[in-house]
Amino acid sequence: MSSFEHAINDNIKEFEKKIGYTFKNKEYIQIALTHSSFANEHKQFKYNERLEFLGDSVLGLVVSDYLFNVRKDLPEGKLTKFRANVVCEESLSRVARKLDIGKFLFLGKGEKICGGRNRDSILADATEAIIAAIYLDGGLEHAEKFILLNLRDIISNTIDGNIFRDYKTILQEIIQKKSGKVSYRLVSEHGPDHNKEFEMVVKSGQTVLGSGRGRNKKEAEKEAAKNALINMGEEI
Repeated sequence: MSSFEHAINDNIKEFEKKIGYTFKNKEYIQIALTHSSFANEHKQFKYNERLEFLGDSVLGLVVSDYLFNVRKDLPEGKLTKFRANVVCEESLSRVARKLDIGKFLFLGKGEKICGGRNRDSILADATEAIIAAIYLDGGLEHAEKFILLNLRDIISNTIDGNIFRDYKTILQEIIQKKSGKVSYRLVSEHGPDHNKEFEMVVKSGQTVLGSGRGRNKKEAEKEAAKNALINMGEEI
């Protein structure tokens, strides 16, 4: 076994200790921790986007089931709102930071340099992929245990009414109170297809409120909204 393979295996073992689950099939967790930027540099590796897709569904099922049984008094609309808060990017990236998932991710050189280990979208996607990996390896029971253990505080806070609001929503609410509208415009994009960076501006009418950069348009819009709120003197 090469030193590179040893490093991969040691990383996986350390992560298994961190989350308290040992995989029978190590390939599941290796893929879950592999970002597309790493797979583009090491063609023998698969990246985690398919697992993200599955993990999103498993997460939604577990959280829906939990809320449905714990809050029998709530109507469908309220349950939907609560679930959306629990499974949103802000919630999942918070879980990822608590578990230090960024430390264990396999990232390409460019993504490392650009701060990928602390990027909300990458952390949230990896969390979903890890949920899928546990589900495939150990079944729904183990996936549910991981989800409820690590999202317990977020679920509890959500039920108590502490709802996450993303920067775009906050900005939109502020501008709407002033009878204005918010729009986002792509200013530029740079880099190869597998490692692009997008720059967006957010405007109200013809006034530019802020700008932001990200690895996709959604992330750039979020950063632009955050920048706009800072420029407006709002607490974030």
